[in-house]
Formats: sequence, C-alpha cells, structure tokens
Amino acid sequence: MEKMSKHRPFVLSLAGFDPSAGAGVLADVKTFEMHQVYGLAVITGNTIQTEDRFLKMEWMDTYWVIDSLNHLAKQYEVQAVKIGIIPSLETLDTYIKTIKLLWPKAKIVWDPVLKATANYEFTPLIYDSLPSILEQVDLITPNHNEIEILVLQTITPQEKAQQLAQHTAVLWKGGHNQSNLGTDYLMVDDEINILRPSTNKIYPKHGSGCILSSAITAQLALGESLQESCKKAKQFIEQTLNTNTNLLAYYVT
Repeated sequence: MEKMSKHRPFVLSLAGFDPSAGAGVLADVKTFEMHQVYGLAVITGNTIQTEDRFLKMEWMDTYWVIDSLNHLAKQYEVQAVKIGIIPSLETLDTYIKTIKLLWPKAKIVWDPVLKATANYEFTPLIYDSLPSILEQVDLITPNHNEIEILVLQTITPQEKAQQLAQHTAVLWKGGHNQSNLGTDYLMVDDEINILRPSTNKIYPKHGSGCILSSAITAQLALGESLQESCKKAKQFIEQTLNTNTNLLAYYVT
C-alpha cells in the first residue's frame, strides 16, 4: 500500500449513482465525511432520478467495477465496505468475493436495495444462492418491505428476519413497519436487540436507508462493535431526518 490515512480509516461505498445526491454513493460519501472517515466510491449503476421520481437505471459493466476495486486496493487499505444496489445476486457474489480477496479484514454491510418506490426491480433474487451470500457479509440491513421479498415463506416478518439471522447479523429496519414504526431490531445469532426511536417527530427522507447503512459502516471502520455502530447510526439518521421537512436530507454537525 503506497498511501495510508494517518488519521482517518478508508471506507468504500459500492452502490449506485443518484443525481439528486439523496441516495447512493453521494449520500454514502457525505455520511462517511460526517463520521470522519475517508469515503471512496465505485458505482454499480447510473440512474436518472430525483428525490421523488425514479425513471431509469443503467448498470455498470461488472469487469469495470472489478477493475476499479483492484486499482483502489493497490493504494488504499479499506476498513469497511457498504454495498447498495446490485443487478443480481450472482454479481453481488462476485463483488463480495473480490472485496474479501482485496481487503480480507474489511467489514461488509449489505443494504439490499431491491425496489424503488416506483416499483422498479433492481435485484432479481435466486433464493438458493442467498444463504451463501449472507454468510460472506457482516450485516444486512433490510427494511420491512425488503424482508418480505428476501424470505418468501408465509411466516411473520420477525420470523423472516430471524431466518436471515441464521446466516449473518440482521438489522431489520422499522421505517416501513406500520405496526411498530421506527423500531429497529438487531439480530445476532439468537440475540435480539431492540433499538427504539427517540422521537415520533420524523420527516421521511429519500435515501434514508443508504444514510443509515453507511453510518453503520463508518462506525464499524472506527472500531465500534456492531451493536454500538447500529445504535450510533440510528441516532445519526434520526437527527438527519429531522433537519428539514423536505425529502432531501441536510447534514449538520
């Protein structure tokens, strides 16, 4: 490694490009900066969207992404990686294996962005390959709707989250869970940690899932435990959600 940060760990976002900067790599890198880690980014796809409309998606060539990762690894020792939108589980598996080869000690957080609000499907699922992928990452951060897509069995959402937790740690986010809005559940092995909201006054934001998962990734890179990383990231996202009443978040110290 030719260059190393003396003060800040390097953290990588492998995600899509959102021109509104509310989600994807731009939101991730802004979040990394707020946590005083140095953010690197490789885009998996390009989009045409705003904070309230999703129009088009164009995926990056897999070899281009891998080439970019390889060149970054020649210069930077990445401590943690956040993964966002990916075209398929097969591609995700390829990227994860590449990351683990290049940065064996890096923590990996997968935020499974499966659909846009306009019902555009990002990642068709091949369910047989899902367990082996989950076992390669340190945390998956699905929301209530994504849990329903990831596990097809007719069981409760909590049981679905616990099923995923058989393979990796799961942060089941409560932002879309109308029965328990804002309450997150961190499931590690057989242990469930409940992260309750500190306020009921929340203004929804485009890209809030990206911001939360990248905040967790940053905290892991700073050496925090998984539970503490999720706790601090929840505090950060609540503060960010309440910076204004619009759909685009502001970042304040």
